[in-house]
Amino acid sequence: MKHGRAVLDKRWAPFPNLYLVGFMGTGKSAVGRRIAERFKLKFIDSDSEIEKAQGMSIKEIFAKFGEEKFREMEREFIESGHPENGCVVSCGGGLVCREGMPELVKSRGIAVVLFADPEVIYKRVCLSKTRPLLNVPDPKGRICELLQARKDFYMKSGICVSSSGGVEEVEERVARIYADRVKKMRKSK
Repeated sequence: MKHGRAVLDKRWAPFPNLYLVGFMGTGKSAVGRRIAERFKLKFIDSDSEIEKAQGMSIKEIFAKFGEEKFREMEREFIESGHPENGCVVSCGGGLVCREGMPELVKSRGIAVVLFADPEVIYKRVCLSKTRPLLNVPDPKGRICELLQARKDFYMKSGICVSSSGGVEEVEERVARIYADRVKKMRKSK
């Protein structure tokens, strides 16, 4: 590390992808953009890429095709819809929540799971109208329900990091994890 900040040795390029997974509102996009900028990697949001490919919003995809079809689109994205290295990928909240998906994501790069308290998540997403799974009478209750249902998938998807604090603190933790994993990967080759 240099001056307390994680760094990457440019001789190790190309760098493996970093996948940020976890529930909506845990900071995957905010942290992902910062990590991508810091390490000069490309930032990709899986939901945005699927929206571009389909020519419609996630909300419209859910309405037209249903959640199951959307989950198939997520799997296709992970399998072949983005570069094999050099990216920070912010994954949709449910992307790893199907059999085989945690393992698939981990096989494609380094995976870090961001967690936050339900109350923090609610404050971060309560004003959003673009989250189809929260278009219910009790969004707070739905957050707790979904977190409980997804917990086991998240736990086996990667290294877990709390994101209830500030974005700078989370960025530092994730950057350290990524840099350390890249170093270990290079040493083992």
